[in-house]
Amino acid sequence: MSTLSERLAAMRQAQPSPAPAAPRHDTVDATTNTPSGGKRRATPAPAAVADAELRARGGRPSGDEDRLGEVRSIVHGELLNTLGPRLYEADLDQDELDQELRTILAEVLASQERPLSASDRLRVTQEIRDDIIGYGPIEPYLHDVDVSEVMVNGPDSIFVERKGRLTPVLARFADEDHLRRTIDKIVSQVGRRVDESSPMVDARLPDGSRVNAVVPPLAVDGSILTIRKFAADPYTAEDLVRFGTLSRTSRDFLEACVRGRLNVVVSGSTGAGKTTTLNVLSSFIPDDERIVTIEDAAELQLHQEHVVRLESRPSNIEGRGAVTIRDLVKNSLRMRPDRIIVGEVRDASALDMLQAMNTGHDGSICTVHSNGPRDTLSRVETMVLMAGMDLPIRAIREQVASAVDLIVHQSRFRDGSRRITHITEVERMEGEVITLQDIFVFDHSQGYDSDGRVLGRLTSTGLRPKLLDKLREYNVIVDPMIFATAG
Repeated sequence: MSTLSERLAAMRQAQPSPAPAAPRHDTVDATTNTPSGGKRRATPAPAAVADAELRARGGRPSGDEDRLGEVRSIVHGELLNTLGPRLYEADLDQDELDQELRTILAEVLASQERPLSASDRLRVTQEIRDDIIGYGPIEPYLHDVDVSEVMVNGPDSIFVERKGRLTPVLARFADEDHLRRTIDKIVSQVGRRVDESSPMVDARLPDGSRVNAVVPPLAVDGSILTIRKFAADPYTAEDLVRFGTLSRTSRDFLEACVRGRLNVVVSGSTGAGKTTTLNVLSSFIPDDERIVTIEDAAELQLHQEHVVRLESRPSNIEGRGAVTIRDLVKNSLRMRPDRIIVGEVRDASALDMLQAMNTGHDGSICTVHSNGPRDTLSRVETMVLMAGMDLPIRAIREQVASAVDLIVHQSRFRDGSRRITHITEVERMEGEVITLQDIFVFDHSQGYDSDGRVLGRLTSTGLRPKLLDKLREYNVIVDPMIFATAG
């Protein structure tokens, strides 16, 4: 077999003489003033540094970018030849990889007619490491603490959410195959698969971040990858108070409700922060209770001593072996739980969750997608009907009114902030309607400041909830001044 030097020499001799450069017709990104057709790639974390360096290279001639791409391709290919399948092993020795990478990179660069700058050498090295060890060009953004979500809309379009606002970034995947390799790497780590027969998949990264991928033919313009990051150090109740998500008095009230074993439903739209609030509410559960958590992708991070975590499973390639949230809820009832926490109720599992709440498993908490407290009850009714039980609506509503004590509704505002807008008591049935009573509501009257940031806050309605009697049964006393209005 020929040496690397001989192969590089043969490649240079085989290349035709370069033709005169044709004028470029790439579209220009109005926000960054850089060609959108170029192969922009991310550099080492933090992501802010990566973005700055990419913008600084906005005027780089396309020939330099192509040459870097050629060097990357050669070095990556030689690593495959040298280390083979071991490159993608989970326990790959990092020192060995670094040594091989430096050796091959030095040989490749020595064969180049024009030397690479130190920054370009670092860039090539880091990009190859990100591809092999991490997740390619999105790797820096997964380590950026300011980024809460990464959205890949095809190989040439990547957006991130920073502080509640969506912004495009200049990082790019080389092509569709590069993006598909990254998706395959993510989903294979948790035993999932994605292909033409199963073109949608939910998975999670080792740190608990939630991943959703959609590939062609469902994704028309290229594979779509969405990663919702989950903080390694989860937010606490004090963090939510500091962010303005909760007020101090509403925080104290919610802690009393959880310690007093009330059944709580956290509702809101996608991305409103329901899981974060669920995690905070779960932190109020006493350490001497057995907690069973049930999720599609394990995200909750509880620090109590006695926590049992269950995760649903999709069907295999033969369409068998699926374990649903409903299956896990049913099974959890046989596990002697003090509390059942369901990451999200979205189907017929609502019926089993209501039955659990009504059969001695007080203090259970779950989340539901909805637009408001009243809509939350309608959603639960609809999901109960999905179970296929021929139940009259009144019977379902009686079950809901008996099971659910409190609804905590959360919204994401125009400025990107996430706020709890309603803390609502579920009282009782009156005729055919479930009576609701707002205890805390968000005051929108203050509007927005000059920068578009919301100025309102969560305030008490001044009404004393009836559930205080239930809290007293568990020796949880709430200061009546919590419900006093500010005026």
